[in-house]
Amino acid sequence: MDAKNPKDSLAILTDIVLPGETNILKNLFGGELLARMDRAASIAAGRHSNRLTVTASVNHVAFTQAVPLGSVVTVEASVSRAFSTSMEVFIDVWIEDRFSGKRSKANEGIYTFVALDETGRPTQVPQLIPETDLEKERFDAALRRKQLSLVLAGKMEPTDATELRALFMGG
Repeated sequence: MDAKNPKDSLAILTDIVLPGETNILKNLFGGELLARMDRAASIAAGRHSNRLTVTASVNHVAFTQAVPLGSVVTVEASVSRAFSTSMEVFIDVWIEDRFSGKRSKANEGIYTFVALDETGRPTQVPQLIPETDLEKERFDAALRRKQLSLVLAGKMEPTDATELRALFMGG
């Protein structure tokens, strides 16, 4: 199975925020944004694995900036790291003012997807080769996040979390 580049998995969804998708403050409902993020992340994971994928977890979402009615929203998702059968997908959400064209990062998220074979069982995915500084940063951080998640779930002993130990103890 050949390794892939994060750009091979890039999924970009662009849409406009309509009145029926907003709350009383005329901002996009958080759930609407989560659904858009999940769709983009699913496409990215599927492109990386060439398989049907399912959302295993929503690891992190930061609602940093409200997304106002009428905004153009662009959700960009790409695989940040591939493990055995799972992939971490990093999602950036951008908003663009339709009149000024000004674009700003509004939110981000990190989801985990699992690739499935024809019988619905988890299956191997290609490894990922990061190239840019940002891709390398996200790739390295993904292993720390995975180890932290495993430690918190009781599936890994803290002493075995080598990346976390290196982060907190210097080696």
